Amino acid sequence: MFSLFFLLLLPLLSASAPVPHPYGNVSYHIDCGGNSPVVDSFNTTWLPDRYFTGGAAAVVSEPLRFRQPQEKTLRYFPLSSGKKNCYVLPGLPSGRYYLRTFTVYDNYDGKSHPPSFDASVEGTLVFSWRSPWPSPDLAGGSGAYSDLFAFVRDGEADVCFYSIATDPPVIGSLSLVQVDPLSYDSASVGTNFILVNYGRLDCGDGQWGPGFSDDVDYFGRSWQSDYSARTAATRKIIDAISTASSIAGTNRQPNYFPMKLYQTAVTVGQMGALEYELEVDAKLDYLLWFHFAEIDPGVNKAGQRVFDVLVNGANATRIDIYKEVGRFAAFDWHYTVKNLSTTVLNVKLVPVVGAPLLSGIENYALVPADLATDPQQVIAMRSLKESLRVPDRMGWNGDPCAPTNWDAWEGVTCHTNKDKTALVIYQIDLGSQGLKGFISDQVGLLSNLISLNLSSNSLGGNLPSGLGQKSLVRLDLSNNQFVGSIPDSLTVSNLQLVLLNGNQLEGRVPEEVYSIGVHGGEIDLSDNKGLCGVPTLPACPLFWQNGGLSTGGKIGIAISCLVVFSVLLVVVYICCIRRGRHDYDFALPHELMGLSY
Repeated sequence: MFSLFFLLLLPLLSASAPVPHPYGNVSYHIDCGGNSPVVDSFNTTWLPDRYFTGGAAAVVSEPLRFRQPQEKTLRYFPLSSGKKNCYVLPGLPSGRYYLRTFTVYDNYDGKSHPPSFDASVEGTLVFSWRSPWPSPDLAGGSGAYSDLFAFVRDGEADVCFYSIATDPPVIGSLSLVQVDPLSYDSASVGTNFILVNYGRLDCGDGQWGPGFSDDVDYFGRSWQSDYSARTAATRKIIDAISTASSIAGTNRQPNYFPMKLYQTAVTVGQMGALEYELEVDAKLDYLLWFHFAEIDPGVNKAGQRVFDVLVNGANATRIDIYKEVGRFAAFDWHYTVKNLSTTVLNVKLVPVVGAPLLSGIENYALVPADLATDPQQVIAMRSLKESLRVPDRMGWNGDPCAPTNWDAWEGVTCHTNKDKTALVIYQIDLGSQGLKGFISDQVGLLSNLISLNLSSNSLGGNLPSGLGQKSLVRLDLSNNQFVGSIPDSLTVSNLQLVLLNGNQLEGRVPEEVYSIGVHGGEIDLSDNKGLCGVPTLPACPLFWQNGGLSTGGKIGIAISCLVVFSVLLVVVYICCIRRGRHDYDFALPHELMGLSY
């Protein structure tokens, strides 16, 4: 598990500038806890709170400390809403998205105890908060921004929160913007990674971008000053340079890096090196993205400024900006650090000819996307949630099994499937939970279900025909209010335990189901007044089965009707012959009338 990187620790600013989105034009800006639309000072409209699964709205304790309206409210998720709660953003085309959250506590509950909780995106753990929070200002009245890039494939994005101990998670605002799917070299990096921001630094300038200035970043990225990441030695010898000239190659697909990023840079004396120490978490891979532009008018040919880039002491590449793109043009280069074993990532630009120069640097943790629950089984579990009327306190929200760092839905046990590509539902144990619904037919989609326990609730309706997967070994539906017959689907399963006692079932018990007890398994059908046909139960009426006519009864009635109809045809035929011979009025003989009756 990795800890949360705090993008910002400020009590005052947040927003998203109203700029056109060059890819897809799909975005959400949600004011968590807000009850009406608000417009911030950058003219961005924030939607009132929506798409949440539970929780309650609250207001920060000192609203006047926050300048933007969407910073003054929050949503929190008490245990009455369950351990796991989510925002589920609908109607999203499949693709890559930039997600930005604002997390604030500000002692809204008067307890002076910032909560411990985790946050996930699309079923993958991405942020962890632990009390006490790292900064007293952050806990007391500041907010923290966090952002990442993730792929969405199922038409909706799940942003979920998991309570640690009894602490209620909190969220202040939520922004989601669709971006170019090829951004940040996804073709090479792969789409099964979430890029979690561990530092997005502008060299030579202060904090800017959406929420901090009117400068445009089409993805909604905010940029920080690089000052705190410089080593002490670098701070003493560094020089900042800038230009008002236009920079070629900016605001272009797929990354749309803003021009402002390249109009400033830092450099050092002839013999000095630029050195940065970036805080990271061990045991993860990191994607470093370097930004350069030759904005020094004194450099006018290749070979005048050449330097090496060292990452954790290893020489990664040699850079000659002018040779690559000339002057006043953007040049980017990225590098992946694998199997990091330290909590500091050292980046050093060492001069070869002239002085090194850097415009910006981004650092992203490559977080592998966690396994998700099989899509068909997600459909089944959501259907069961509705049909069983699972209470909010059980936290049946988001992916039933993911993230694997967390517990699955309460009462649910998950395993990986045989080829290790998805999570599947292995066991459901919801005995004595006060459930009052019925079992959805979609339960048949749980093709890996081994055990189902819904005993001692108030469930009713018929047992669905989909119940009785071949995988099912244990079935306990005792002490409910189920009606109807035992479905034939139970005869093809591998059941070793069947408890249907204490219901209102009726009809003939299938021999294959009863034989479970004969062959070493356990079966209990008691306290079902309508069941019949096996030892310990009443005999079934001759022509009655499963609450209606048996197959034999239907055949018997059909044969009787056929016989009567045949006799009638014979009688009619005989009478017609007699009338033709004697020209008498037609009437059935008395003895034949009696027979017909």
